[in-house]
Amino acid sequence: MPTSPQFPEDLNLANYFLFDRIAEGLGPKEAIRYGARSYTYELVAQRSRAFTALLAHAGVRRGERVLLVLPDAPPFAWAFFGTLARGAVVAMGNPDSKAEQLEYLVGYTRATAVVTIPRVAEALREATKASGVGREVLKIWVVPDTATGDDPEAPTGFAPDDVVDDLAAALARTEPLRDPVPVHRDEPAIWLFTSGSTGEPKANVHMHRDFAFNTEVYAKATVGYAKDDVTVSVPRLFFGYATGTNLMFPFAVGATVGLFSERPTPESLMRAIETYRPTVITNVPTMLGKLLEHDDALRAKGQPGLDMSQVRFSLSAGEALPEALLSRWLERFGSDVYDGIGSAELFHIYASNRPGDIKPGSLGKAVAGYELRILPEDAEGPGAVPCASGEIGVLWVKGDSVSLGYWLDRDKSWTTFHGHWCRTGDLFRIDDDGYLYFAGRADELLKVGGQWLAPVEVEDCLMKHEAVQLAAVIGVEDGGLVKPKAFIVLRASFSASDGLAAELQVFVKTRLLPHKYPRLVEFVSDVPKNDRGKIDRKALRARQS
Repeated sequence: MPTSPQFPEDLNLANYFLFDRIAEGLGPKEAIRYGARSYTYELVAQRSRAFTALLAHAGVRRGERVLLVLPDAPPFAWAFFGTLARGAVVAMGNPDSKAEQLEYLVGYTRATAVVTIPRVAEALREATKASGVGREVLKIWVVPDTATGDDPEAPTGFAPDDVVDDLAAALARTEPLRDPVPVHRDEPAIWLFTSGSTGEPKANVHMHRDFAFNTEVYAKATVGYAKDDVTVSVPRLFFGYATGTNLMFPFAVGATVGLFSERPTPESLMRAIETYRPTVITNVPTMLGKLLEHDDALRAKGQPGLDMSQVRFSLSAGEALPEALLSRWLERFGSDVYDGIGSAELFHIYASNRPGDIKPGSLGKAVAGYELRILPEDAEGPGAVPCASGEIGVLWVKGDSVSLGYWLDRDKSWTTFHGHWCRTGDLFRIDDDGYLYFAGRADELLKVGGQWLAPVEVEDCLMKHEAVQLAAVIGVEDGGLVKPKAFIVLRASFSASDGLAAELQVFVKTRLLPHKYPRLVEFVSDVPKNDRGKIDRKALRARQS
């Protein structure tokens, strides 16, 4: 196994990702494209330094949290790198979250500064006047809600006061600081949140070197980001998957990031692809399927389909990529998709398919620098006897990007983190050649007729049927018994009917063990997703209650 990368004790990610590019002479190179606007590395660096100065003037100290609740627009970059340069800690939230979720984030992070959009700022400004969660916020900087098409640097209409200020105006009147604060490689840098599928999201506390480590072993050495790349992402920047693939990784090699702040749809993504001509696309399986359907619909009308000729590769994560969907993609576009698995606990991808080594249906092999073990569900530590090849168990991962733990949850931290090892809670199997296969979450297994069933296995089987665009399976109670129910999104050329439902049930029966077929089938226009782009089974279960 190759030697893991080593980093100096003095390691500030603002240098590693941004200011080192200036030292390399890449200042004039295009760093960000946002519609018709272009931002060089030098301009991003200048505004990041100005934001660092804003934090200093506002009294934000080293180690304190700065909460970014922003759409995908250029100010995200200078707030992100400026916070790191100050030695403060980045936390990120979804600007489309409900008010109570945003208040939770402010209180949970103890943020002393927030960068956000007007409607969120208004809610938080009211909170700062109360004696509750918002009282610890010192400053809120506002940028326009670019998802509505506003100019990201236009005045927002907020008059400066003791709490809220316009970010662009504040940067314009601030003298930038030159050098990032020296920080130790093991000081906190970024908090990454879990999806919160079983309660409120919890933050993984990550150090500066965690992100540099994964960038070296995954982004550079495994999938091969390059200086000439142009990147675009379906997941939004507040989600660590996209923060890595569409901000940190391209900046680490001097590439160009293409941003769009509209809600990701096949139409908005197609516009971004036509505008930026990306070579790397960060995607998720559901959007891969929707793009194929959109492309089919365009070509059926005699219009040009989606032009992917310039794309070197797409990335897929967040949920398993069905083999049938990958086959359709490759047949239509011929552009590789590197499906992988990562988590907030490890920052990013630790097992992946890669150039010249794609095994459809698998999540590839371990990224060099990480070690994987499949252990029995009741294993109390990483030293337990591993499961046999092909046997399903819980995935444990070891690597130098493992989280320090969950903020304010020591009990959960102790059951998840064991030194360098992380117990993921995900069920996998590894074949004789080292390829990893997802089998679901341990807490999502269904016991049907006294036998265990993994919903993802049924979903993958259903996805092989020509009529199915997307499938989601949950367990529902019927007469005191648990029965698997499938929610099916059909491809455009098929129509829902009782006959098709029966056909899908037989399709599963003849390919899997008899107890695994869905007893109930419901055709839907779409299935709910969480803010990470994953199927929201919790929301599906709520529909049945």
